[in-house]
Amino acid sequence: MNPVLLSVCVMLALSLMRINVVVALTLSAMIGGLSAGMSLTDTVSAFEGGLGGGATIALSYAMLGAFAVAISKSGITDLLAQTIIKRIHGRHPDHLTYVIKYVVLSLILLMTVASQNVVPVHIAFIPILIPPLLAVFTKLRLDRRLIACVLTFGLITPYMVLPVGFGGIFLHNILLKNLHDNGLDVTASQVPTAMILPALGMVTGLLIAVFFSYRKPRDYPVTEPVKQSETKALDKRHITVACIAIIATLATQLTSGSMIIGALAGFVVFTAGGVIAWKETHDVFTKGVHMMAMIGFIMIAAAGFAAVMKSTGGVETLVEMLSTSIGHNKGLAALLMLVIGLLVTMGIGSSFSTIPIIATIYVPLAVAFGFSPMATIALVGTAAALGDAGSPASDSTLGPTSGLNADEKHDHIWDTVVPTFIHYNLPLIAFGWIAAMTL
Repeated sequence: MNPVLLSVCVMLALSLMRINVVVALTLSAMIGGLSAGMSLTDTVSAFEGGLGGGATIALSYAMLGAFAVAISKSGITDLLAQTIIKRIHGRHPDHLTYVIKYVVLSLILLMTVASQNVVPVHIAFIPILIPPLLAVFTKLRLDRRLIACVLTFGLITPYMVLPVGFGGIFLHNILLKNLHDNGLDVTASQVPTAMILPALGMVTGLLIAVFFSYRKPRDYPVTEPVKQSETKALDKRHITVACIAIIATLATQLTSGSMIIGALAGFVVFTAGGVIAWKETHDVFTKGVHMMAMIGFIMIAAAGFAAVMKSTGGVETLVEMLSTSIGHNKGLAALLMLVIGLLVTMGIGSSFSTIPIIATIYVPLAVAFGFSPMATIALVGTAAALGDAGSPASDSTLGPTSGLNADEKHDHIWDTVVPTFIHYNLPLIAFGWIAAMTL
């Protein structure tokens, strides 16, 4: 069996058996390397050599975690949580619960979308904001699988179509650059346009989750809230400092192209503005690191896994099998390219890391099959985005679980990974295929 295919299948099987994701990634990387004919020494060397590739991401999440903790100390998240809780508890008749539920879902969706561009903290806001709202979800009898789908949608869809924040990194810094590097002559404005139709697949999956799959109420055991947000007076000066810090973070990130430097700038503003005392900076940073530590370790392990997959040459072999076995069937070629992209991203856990792996192969292959430049953009972009939802090692699934499982009543694999895989990857394949065939 192809080593990439074997590794991904083993990793997914181990994860579904509730084996720790870091352990699953490491074992499946070893199996993939050995099955490709690499020695154990070479496999371990490739794995360890790739770990450094995840260090930047891990440090970025540590800095974003510290920034998120600083935001929470300003009182904004407590104010938001308390406002929602007060409006829910005993203030509305039962017939308004239905409306309130969708208002809460809409607010969560807007905040998640904003975390990708307006306030670029990515997933770091989730373990800060979601745990205080678990009592609200329980009272509204909301299915947490639905919340996971809403959060994952907000983490993925913006970078597919909005060329700002993380979308600017994905669409311009990575996708456009790799398309140019492989000889495809396209402009920056064409990239988000080509990704609109695939993004509609994400919208379709979200609507199915909201109005069909998880529409029915679901009851959870009633326990004390994990984190009680104390009602406290709103400090207008802290709010002002928070707004300045958010603007500084966004501006610095857009200017430098670095999440680390952007989060650091915001953290410095919070400290200089008095929201965080100088003597508290160590404790705040430690809390941020603790909050994001597991996600960071999984990202590091995923980078090692990706390095082994590259060393095996399994992706190239998969594509060669594709190109030699389907003749001139353009529709089948598009479908198989998308499925291979799904497998690669499921293993690596990052759409951003998938593009450099597949673009060098997909661009010439797409040109050979007669796909237009716009169709090629859609193919490569969708093939990379596929698997971000539904991968055990993706921050788009790890983030929602970090908040929803604060009271240990939400399983990462069965309540986040499986629901998001079903609701987003299948529509993405369908709409990505349509885009490839019609653009």
